[in-house]
Amino acid sequence: MRIRATVAAVSGALVLTALAVPAAQAVTDSGAPYTLNASFSTVSIAKAVKVGTTNEVSVSYSYTLTHGSDVNIHASDFYTDAFLYHGTYSDTAPELYGDNPATCTDVTSTTATCKGSVNIYPANSSTDGGLLNAWAGSWSVAAETVAFNGQNQQNPDMSKVGYKDQSGLGTTLVQRNSTLTTTVSSTSVYKGKTVTVSGKLSRANWEDHQYHGYTGQPVKLQFRKAGTTTYTTVKTVNTDSYGNLKTTVTVNSSGYWRYSFAGTSTTPAVSATGVYVGAK
Repeated sequence: MRIRATVAAVSGALVLTALAVPAAQAVTDSGAPYTLNASFSTVSIAKAVKVGTTNEVSVSYSYTLTHGSDVNIHASDFYTDAFLYHGTYSDTAPELYGDNPATCTDVTSTTATCKGSVNIYPANSSTDGGLLNAWAGSWSVAAETVAFNGQNQQNPDMSKVGYKDQSGLGTTLVQRNSTLTTTVSSTSVYKGKTVTVSGKLSRANWEDHQYHGYTGQPVKLQFRKAGTTTYTTVKTVNTDSYGNLKTTVTVNSSGYWRYSFAGTSTTPAVSATGVYVGAK
């Protein structure tokens, strides 16, 4: 649901040059929309969103819409949604939208709780819901609403169309999904002998739609003694130029070995499945 396609400065005034709404094409630029009597607050969204290489990812949001008594938010040509933008809020900032407008439920005669979702398609182009690797990290939340007030949506008198958007309502991390493996050179050794623990830390590349090694990252090697539930960090190993991990440890008791990555702002934390090594 892309309500706001382009907001451009024309003769010192903000003019809505295109609206994308259900069953409507880009509209003409006939006059300028007036500022709709509406505002947004109390935005709720996930702290982080993991995005892989191909599958659609949906993140839910909610917000409070406050509006004037003259604004009919249940009109068939009234639309509102929240969306994500990267960097400074502007006409050229990367933006991520949902497939449908938000659904609003009245709380009072002038306030409503609106809920919807942002849909991310990593396999698409960066102009059609896809992502560039450089965009991983912090994204901000904005919300918008438009009231066509009975105007022909394909060719409205824009001076009779109300529009309002508001940025800086919250933040979330859009992260390149990560994977981590653990393997051991032997699953059974004598006490006091060593075993080699290998692994690989990879993350999604949104541009070639594959997973590649995440290089130069500190990863914890952890051990959980058989019969217990808690992993303890034994040492920290850095990934090499291919994302590979490899170290040697002494086995003193039977239990599970795994690598665990704490994550970064661009890449989520991940722990590998523990591999059992028996001590004879």
